Amino acid sequence: MRTAFAGLGVMGYPMAGFLAKAGHEVVVYNRTSSKAKSWTKQFGGSDAATPAAAAENAEIVFCCVGNDDDVREVIFGEQGILSGIPSGALIVDHTTASATIAREIHGAAHDKDVGFLDAPVSGGQAGAENGQLTVMVGGDAKDFERAAPVIDSYAKAITHVGPVGSGQLAKMVNQICIAGIVQGLSEGLHFAKCAGLDPALVIESISKGAAQSWQMDNRWRTMVDGEFDFGFAVDWMRKDLGIALEEARRNGARLELTELVDRFYAEVQAMGGHRWDTSSLIARLS
Repeated sequence: MRTAFAGLGVMGYPMAGFLAKAGHEVVVYNRTSSKAKSWTKQFGGSDAATPAAAAENAEIVFCCVGNDDDVREVIFGEQGILSGIPSGALIVDHTTASATIAREIHGAAHDKDVGFLDAPVSGGQAGAENGQLTVMVGGDAKDFERAAPVIDSYAKAITHVGPVGSGQLAKMVNQICIAGIVQGLSEGLHFAKCAGLDPALVIESISKGAAQSWQMDNRWRTMVDGEFDFGFAVDWMRKDLGIALEEARRNGARLELTELVDRFYAEVQAMGGHRWDTSSLIARLS
């Protein structure tokens, strides 16, 4: 298919690469143009000077940027996607953003006879680089059916959760769950150390039972060693938790643990851990 991809960060760069590897025609846009030039040198395709120019011949335009403001700029801006995308095309936003902005885009896109899916991803940089992302999608069924075979280029699981906004709400659930798991693992490993236990033996003992998690399998060793210079940054996690907490204030959900863990991440930021992996919650216990 003729596709465009706006946003070549640590996630978007490899995702767009998998589109090209799958045989799709890809035009890329990135705010820092040198990154787009590097991408085309590696994967082929072409780059555009604006999101509008990238979108002008596309059947599907993908977007993966930082937050609500970035999404508004790349889609609604004077040279944004909506000013260049043709009638009948489809926008798929992989940014982790609010359900509110997803609904705003859907309304504006509908007025131009353009489809829209909010499709945040989980799996981090490693998942993007290995084409193994989990994608939570909100939008119309017909748009989902059209986009899913293309998204499959970089995904291991794609789920249509419900109408527009549902993908973002599902991603909020994902981050809420991760926050609690990482805090529990941090306290467990901290307790093991204080009790004089060998953490490797403890993990060997409990990791095949009910306490097992992806975080335990993939992060316990680096947590014990105090290594956090990789992975999903604390700054981004706080952005995501902030979105979830704001949504909870609207829908009445009680997120008591999430509020607490968000404050703990603020302490990690105060320690200088803005770009540390989310597993760095353990650092504040030492």
